Amino acid sequence: MKERKTENYCLTPVSKNRYKIKVFSYKFQKAHAIKIEGCYFSGPLESWVFPQNNTSLNQFLSLFPEIPKNEEAPKQIYDNALCDYIDQLTLKRYSENTIRAYKVQITHFFKYFKEIEPKNLSDEHIREYMIHLIKKKDISLSYQKIVICALKYFFEKVLRRETKSYFFEFPKSKEKKLPVVLSKNEVKKILDCTNNLKHKAILSTIYSAGLRLSEVVNLKICDIDSDRKIIFVRGGKGKKDRVTILSKELLKLLRRYFREYRPKVWLFEGLKEDQYGRRSVQNIFKKSLQKSKINKIVSVHSLRHSFATHLLEGGEDLRYIQKILGHKSSKTTEIYTHVTSVGMNRIRSPLDDMNFEDND
Repeated sequence: MKERKTENYCLTPVSKNRYKIKVFSYKFQKAHAIKIEGCYFSGPLESWVFPQNNTSLNQFLSLFPEIPKNEEAPKQIYDNALCDYIDQLTLKRYSENTIRAYKVQITHFFKYFKEIEPKNLSDEHIREYMIHLIKKKDISLSYQKIVICALKYFFEKVLRRETKSYFFEFPKSKEKKLPVVLSKNEVKKILDCTNNLKHKAILSTIYSAGLRLSEVVNLKICDIDSDRKIIFVRGGKGKKDRVTILSKELLKLLRRYFREYRPKVWLFEGLKEDQYGRRSVQNIFKKSLQKSKINKIVSVHSLRHSFATHLLEGGEDLRYIQKILGHKSSKTTEIYTHVTSVGMNRIRSPLDDMNFEDND
């Protein structure tokens, strides 16, 4: 007897007398097993098995009716729902970053319930999925917030449901994680380990102007105002335009870079004269960090954190730093007051009043 395989199940002969069951559409439970004559769970095979005879086979097939040929394939239904979702986000003029993030989350959600049509998903499915992410995936509060926003949009704007369920409420407790900041010497070390001129110019621009990753790759040549010593950041987070500082040292570096690479539209162009890839920037930073042998868990965004902290330590007003960074609320900028070393150096530890004998 050959293997039988459909969209819903796979029957594999394990001997002349037995089938092994693998089910795709839903879990094969004991309630199903008792409906099949001679069916039992095999520990060694880690699967349900039943005899190879017509009676047992017909009983099994009665549990898994074949999908009619004119029924739309599950994958096509899933793809259509995803397209509707993305179209709705696009019409509402959501940013590319948001669309990308929401698409990833709704795709994971669909795949988790791949046997259920998207239009038939309910609050109970949301509850099951959120518990799965929290318990099995150990997601952070910020990640949970993205998932909630993505699912909420799908149910309210695409399915047109009234969703007042508490599953869409944000967690009450908030994470209070401080950003990891590099010292000025550490930043210099990373930049010194970046030998390629274009790569050094990219990382230097992020640090010296406090830019986000998306903002540095979106810079155009016309956004650099060398006379006024400012950089225009267009369509930043929240689709807001702002200006930030252009340092004298960065301007020298950018002029060297421009003479060598001659970009046409984008300040930092890829091989095909298009925008430089975000992943490429992340890889540049990662390689330079490894070369510098700095043992801190940091990312490209840490350069922005370091920029803000170093301005604060240099005595710059918090309100100006908020404006330069493009923060909507001053509370967001105030987090840097918790990582600055200003004032800390004047505090004397009580341990310094104790004399320890040198036993070496």
